[in-house]
Amino acid sequence: MTGQQRLLAVSVFLSVTLVAFEITSLATAMPTISRQLHGDSLFGVTSAAYTLANMVALVAAGELADRRGPATPFTMSMTIFVVGLLVGAWAPTMVWVVVGRTLQGLGSGTVGPLAYVLIARAFPPERQPSMFALMSTGWLLPSLFAPAVSGWIVSAFGWRWVFLGIIPIAVVVATLAVIPMRAYRSAGEPTTTRMPSAVRLAVGVGTTAIALQSGSWWVAIAAFVVGVALAVSGGRQLFPRGLPRATTGLPAVLAVRVLATAAFLGVDSFVPLAADRVHHASPLVQGFTIIGAALLWSGGQWWRAHHPDVPARVSVRRGLVLMAFGAIAITPVLSPHWPLWAVFLGWAPAGFGMGMLFNPTTVAAMSYAEEGREGRVSSQVTLADSLGFAAMGAVGGATVAAADRGLWSIRAALGTNFAFTVALTVVAFVAARRVQART
Repeated sequence: MTGQQRLLAVSVFLSVTLVAFEITSLATAMPTISRQLHGDSLFGVTSAAYTLANMVALVAAGELADRRGPATPFTMSMTIFVVGLLVGAWAPTMVWVVVGRTLQGLGSGTVGPLAYVLIARAFPPERQPSMFALMSTGWLLPSLFAPAVSGWIVSAFGWRWVFLGIIPIAVVVATLAVIPMRAYRSAGEPTTTRMPSAVRLAVGVGTTAIALQSGSWWVAIAAFVVGVALAVSGGRQLFPRGLPRATTGLPAVLAVRVLATAAFLGVDSFVPLAADRVHHASPLVQGFTIIGAALLWSGGQWWRAHHPDVPARVSVRRGLVLMAFGAIAITPVLSPHWPLWAVFLGWAPAGFGMGMLFNPTTVAAMSYAEEGREGRVSSQVTLADSLGFAAMGAVGGATVAAADRGLWSIRAALGTNFAFTVALTVVAFVAARRVQART
């Protein structure tokens, strides 16, 4: 590895770590922010706004990377990111927190696709799996320490300092990272923009989520129809044809990513809720139940990077089996008598499974990128992840909202989400037989 490649690898790692720290630390602080600003009604909106802004940003990042190289969109995104942090720190009401989180989502959404572009342009194919594994390692320390650090800052200095404390880190990381990025410029000039389609997709997903959680049936139906129509219209322009059918090649790869990320979120986001509502566990214990999966996700990616001889579809299918096993193994968390340490052990293998399938699907997808046009495919990969997370967040949120309205119990809602996860892994397992890199 050359000196320039090493500097680039460090830059990618630090950028991913920055985003991971921001996400995990603010997730810890958000309940306090919501309580002090009397903004519980907008609590869910802050997360949705961040995710939907991500979806638009990653498409923009891919386009700009192909047009002008990665340094320009990275500089723009970090500027927007810092402005979002300042807005969040200043916010007098929860509405302004939503504005700040939206700007942060626009800024952080570029990191994933730009990292994929840089890895594809700077490293030979045999080195790329290790680089993708390095990206995942950027989540390790934030997953372990960010919640504790954020909790301490909130208690000692107030929640506004969580936003402010990230700003100098962002400035330093951006300054260091943009230097090696300047060496990788565009080799082509795309003639059309996909931004209107990205906006339609984001608005469609958001509208569909609102529909699924609405307490009024006529509002739900109307919003659902409009949301799905917008999402399908935008998705057709952003994804390759054949994705719904998982056609062999890139469409199948992206279909598996959508299904796998949705399946993972169907458990990972709701196990802490079960620990709170069913077991009345502390926030620290709630986070502990899913830390094992976060750690082993990186382990799965490193395993895959060191076993390139295993065919991609085989690694993907093994990972999906581990995810299904994890979803089944944690289901007893719905009983108040089930020990939470068993939940930790049961769900951890699913993280390893995600790592096993994440690397080969990323490598397979990027093999379809033309030289100088890596941004388009990289944005499709990260968009598939965001779409999976957003879709399952909408469905899972709808089941919990129904429980909150007394239509059924919280255990039934969570059990439905876990069952849905298993179903998604089965569908992904079938689609995985068509996962194939371009030769």
